Amino acid sequence: MKSEPGYDLVIQVLSAANVMVKESHRLFRPHGISEAQFNVLNVLGPAAAGLSQRELSEVLVVDRSNITGLLDRMEQGGWVRRTDHPSDRRVYVVTLTEAGRRLWQQVRPESVKAVRRVTAALPGPEMKRA
Repeated sequence: MKSEPGYDLVIQVLSAANVMVKESHRLFRPHGISEAQFNVLNVLGPAAAGLSQRELSEVLVVDRSNITGLLDRMEQGGWVRRTDHPSDRRVYVVTLTEAGRRLWQQVRPESVKAVRRVTAALPGPEMKRA
């Protein structure tokens, strides 16, 4: 049977995603965070001025109603802070707290290593091309 490149690519991507999900559970559980919470930390880490909840939901490709509950839990954990936007009362700006920044700085290098392990067999130029 002839190989179909698009089909093969999808199978490889799904396989890598499954491995990454397993690695994520192993990596994040000891820190008391979920994959979704790490994604929020990872997006907000470099954004010193923060992002609106809407911007955050767009970057993470998450429904705005889901981001509210996620941020509620992260705020209770002391990792993020929501403050009023200076010129738009309808908008909250989300930033990392010092505890959230420390957690991100601690977990991110471990996450980068996990991604390297999962993608080690893939040639760099092919990853960029795909």
